Amino acid sequence: MMINALSKQKKIIFLTVILFIGICLLYLLPQLNASNWQYFLSKRGTKVLAILLTGFCIGVSSLSFQTITNNKLITPNVMGLESLYMFIQTFIIFIWGSKELSMMTNYSQFFLSIGLMMIASWGLFNLVFKKENQDIYRLVLTGMVLGSLFGGLSSFMQVLLDPNEFTILQGKMFASFNNVNVSLLGISCLLILPCAYILLKDRHALNVLSLGRSSSINLGVNYYRLVKRQLMLSAVLISISTALVGPITFLGILVVSLTRKLLNTYRHQEMMIEVTILSGTFLLAATYLVERVFSFNTTVSVIINFIGGVYFIYLIIKERQK
Repeated sequence: MMINALSKQKKIIFLTVILFIGICLLYLLPQLNASNWQYFLSKRGTKVLAILLTGFCIGVSSLSFQTITNNKLITPNVMGLESLYMFIQTFIIFIWGSKELSMMTNYSQFFLSIGLMMIASWGLFNLVFKKENQDIYRLVLTGMVLGSLFGGLSSFMQVLLDPNEFTILQGKMFASFNNVNVSLLGISCLLILPCAYILLKDRHALNVLSLGRSSSINLGVNYYRLVKRQLMLSAVLISISTALVGPITFLGILVVSLTRKLLNTYRHQEMMIEVTILSGTFLLAATYLVERVFSFNTTVSVIINFIGGVYFIYLIIKERQK
């Protein structure tokens, strides 16, 4: 029975990989000829790599976050990291103007955004987990309050901005893979690799943790250490993906929920692979639609958030019916 279930999961993962490769070829190959294939493949290949890195960050962090919170309707975004990212971008333009933002190098913006988001996450975790008997839902509620605070402050400053400067800020509000810096992809890989190693190392503990807090403690899992480590990893991965391409709110809920339905397993090693490939598939398909169908009249995040938002409403209605 277990062998049949594993073989079924491997088939589903294999089919998902084939689907991703198909969309990848559909995106990479059109309009190529002997004179331009190197230029187009380098540009499109960079986007595909950025999509895979973003998909891994969002998908795996959402999976881990749902496991440690034992809630299938939330993602690390509830900690307010995306709202903090928008607050940082808005604050720079509000205080120094869009000229200062444009003069900052990609490295400066990248590390400033990641650094401030990590400091905020570290402060939040230490505030909530001062004592080991604190409930993790206090962290979620505190993050939601802080996210609302940063969102409100950003909206207040955006209303006061010059229309021309607000237009520049709008480019930071939506995820985009069009102007991804190749050097930032290398730095992102170096930051993601140790996170991926720790996640793979903790996969068996996460399998046990999916049984619940009490059961995992009884089975020998160091609950608070594991939760703190996974929360920090989720914050790091979401910070990297947001700083690299911008905020994508509902992707995590969409891909993790679909992965659970498709694989029907508690094994995180298989689910980590599936959420990464599914995230890449959705992001690449959305990028294809933005560039080839809608002619850049919309953004990737708008398409993903529309689909994910509708699916999120469906999940809420379904849970309510239960």
